[in-house]
Amino acid sequence: MSKILVTGATGVVGKTTIVHLLKKGIPANEIVGLARNAEKAEEILNTGIEIRIGDYFDYDSLLQAFEGIDKLMLISAHAFTDRITQHYNAITAAREVGVKHIVYMSIMRKAGSGLVMPEVTESDIFSEQTIKASGLNYTILFHPPFTDVLSFYYGLKPYENGFKLPGGKGKMAPATRDELAEAHAAVLSQPGHENKTYILSGSEAVSFADIAQILAEVKREPVPYTTITAQAYNELRASEGIPAHLTGFVTDWVIAINSGEYAEQPGDLERLLGRKTRTFREFVESSRA
Repeated sequence: MSKILVTGATGVVGKTTIVHLLKKGIPANEIVGLARNAEKAEEILNTGIEIRIGDYFDYDSLLQAFEGIDKLMLISAHAFTDRITQHYNAITAAREVGVKHIVYMSIMRKAGSGLVMPEVTESDIFSEQTIKASGLNYTILFHPPFTDVLSFYYGLKPYENGFKLPGGKGKMAPATRDELAEAHAAVLSQPGHENKTYILSGSEAVSFADIAQILAEVKREPVPYTTITAQAYNELRASEGIPAHLTGFVTDWVIAINSGEYAEQPGDLERLLGRKTRTFREFVESSRA
């Protein structure tokens, strides 16, 4: 009996990946979730899957958790948490205990752009190279921005405050975390994805200006759009209570989006899902409903 382990099982992406594996008919006794905290994993235990306790920083705990696992879904660690050490431990432990296939969740990068996202780009490239050098089968899944958290960039009160963002007209092709988790489950539950990379961009490319227009049309209220400097945007987000080390991180994301870093649309996600992804308008309308 083969077993699939999903790390980060108590987080949104990890938990939703497990849900989609079950929806695809993978028996609960063939799915394992990795969690750092047993109490947080209680909800997942109700699905009948096995929960193993492990921490990316605790190598021995990973050796025990990965024992008997055939496929490993490596959900990337959060930024500002030494992702290189954590991912290295997970990849090396997987190789040591005989995991056959690693699926890694990375972040899209435009070929040849040279853009560096602090706390993300370097660790993603390191992790991808380490996986490929491990000798194990792999699948690299490049994620676009998440549709369901775009409001974090343009603000939670667009109708009251409008959009105040650094300049740029670049488009992105976002997808929801649920759609991306479903793609994870498709790769994990089917053969034929060994040693491949997929760019999981959504079916619709939109700019922040497009998003402001969509929001205005959906609610029939204006959403003013103002271009400000990156420094002014940074200060604005800091005034909203975002910690100083994160304001620069968020600003970097907005600049990358506006430069078109996440606009590529090869159709990989559509093929894995067997359908188009939700448009931003559809997402907003369903959220309002």
